[in-house]
Amino acid sequence: MRARPALLALVAVLAVTVATGLWWVQRDPPGPRAEGSLGDSSARLTDCVETGPLRSVDDANRFVRSVRGNGAFQGADVGADVALQDGRRLWVFGDTLRAADFDGQRFVRNSMLVIGDGCAEAVVPQDHGAVVPDRDERVGYWPMSVAREEHDGFDLVAVGTQRVRTTDAPDGAFAFESLGPSVAVFTVPAGGTPRLLAQRDLGDDDPDPARPQWGAAAVVHDGWAYLYGTARPDREGVFGFSLRVARVRPTDVLDLGAWRYWDGRRWQPRADRAAVLVPAERGVSQTLSVFERDGRWYALSKRDEFLGSEVAVWQAPSPAGPWDDGTAVASLPSDVDAGELRYMPLAHPDLHPEPGRVLVSYSRNDTDVTKVTADPFRYRPAFMVVRLPG
Repeated sequence: MRARPALLALVAVLAVTVATGLWWVQRDPPGPRAEGSLGDSSARLTDCVETGPLRSVDDANRFVRSVRGNGAFQGADVGADVALQDGRRLWVFGDTLRAADFDGQRFVRNSMLVIGDGCAEAVVPQDHGAVVPDRDERVGYWPMSVAREEHDGFDLVAVGTQRVRTTDAPDGAFAFESLGPSVAVFTVPAGGTPRLLAQRDLGDDDPDPARPQWGAAAVVHDGWAYLYGTARPDREGVFGFSLRVARVRPTDVLDLGAWRYWDGRRWQPRADRAAVLVPAERGVSQTLSVFERDGRWYALSKRDEFLGSEVAVWQAPSPAGPWDDGTAVASLPSDVDAGELRYMPLAHPDLHPEPGRVLVSYSRNDTDVTKVTADPFRYRPAFMVVRLPG
């Protein structure tokens, strides 16, 4: 799971759009309204796949490396999660491989599992497609983060996504470009099936990687939503992303005019004046985790994206920094020559918490899709525990 994102406000905003009639909407209506599309309400849960106990990092790795899954879910990357009020955990994934005999697409841009009581169940929409439907035949949605708000008998779950467009690049493993952030909202009845309420793109499409991707990580703290943006400059030999931060009151998160960007001295309204907190050289990955613990702020990521080899943790006394140069806490190399990729480490601060340590997942993949379809276990996240720097 990425650090707790600033998406609960979007839950409220989009819930107004779909006329859920929630008590908090009536009590304190949010400002901007969303024009998101309504989702399919007839998703179902697949049959239970037994997980065994999941009480430790060893249990988690045993599950992902040995349990075959069902036709709706064979392998995927990302793996952000949130605890539900009924004791289950909801997990969201990016590009997902289905079984060859599954009635639907073999690959979809995103998927969802609900895990609890020794069972893993996939959420399958009526059309057997992605849980957050594609915008069109070339644009789909990759999850970045997930959060929930508890209500009487159900949870509202917001999934932060980036919209990605398929390109004509010759290398199929990297034949995509990111167009900007989006959000999807689900309602999950206690013990029931998640239902998509609405989905909304935020901002215009813009594939320029030098433009900060706001929402690459996000945190709600002391009444503010802190939204981190990552950007990759077009410079030879630079493989990482720089980090910047904006903030906004949660109820104003869809009003870009209300956003304020840290310029190194103050919060001001110009996005192009946002200060670089972490430089792109030996910088973070495009998506990362930011979280607070005991008054210290931590950013956890892999340096230099796919080509890097270090999981690093940057520290700061506040959301805006100043951030240090980062400390390596684990080795996570990819073998590009062999096509083996290790990427996107994500912190799970509330899952099996230990003082001074944090549970981390990372994605595994291969540039040869035939290897993945032949052996889906090559395409599942793995887990480790890392020590936070003092």
